[in-house]
Amino acid sequence: MTARFTIETLASEHDRTGFSSGVEPLDKYFREQVGQDMRRRVTACYVAAEITTSRIAGYYTLAAGNIPLADVPEQLTKRLPRYKTVPIARLGRLAVHLDYRGQKLGGALLWGAMMRAIRSEVAVFALVVDAKDDQAAAFYRHHGFVVFGSLPNQLILSLTNRVIEA
Repeated sequence: MTARFTIETLASEHDRTGFSSGVEPLDKYFREQVGQDMRRRVTACYVAAEITTSRIAGYYTLAAGNIPLADVPEQLTKRLPRYKTVPIARLGRLAVHLDYRGQKLGGALLWGAMMRAIRSEVAVFALVVDAKDDQAAAFYRHHGFVVFGSLPNQLILSLTNRVIEA
């Protein structure tokens, strides 16, 4: 993917009104709710904006959280302290506008979320997502996430030993 987009924090000057990913709950949240959630500091939102037009091509949200250590797959817990919970970054939503599908923007947004979580001054062990459906779960599994806990579309990606590229 060429440098057609910049990934930046959602700001008031971004026009969210025409965003359409084809998934109404994701679109409605982005158009109507995300600003309030950001002001309340319950999520952060980042957008992929087309450099030449400033049009929003996609977005994702991140929030801090924790999960019970007992829910984490055993292969990921070998070097963790035996605390009851482990800190995570929760990828709340990720969506790509219909006009930008097939350009690997979803993977780029996911990579951006992972890098943001790794570089955060707040320590997090993993990136966690509750995939909305089987297609979304397949997308995350393709990118290295594994199922954990009791829900089939709850996935986790360990951030330990990930290479940080400049």
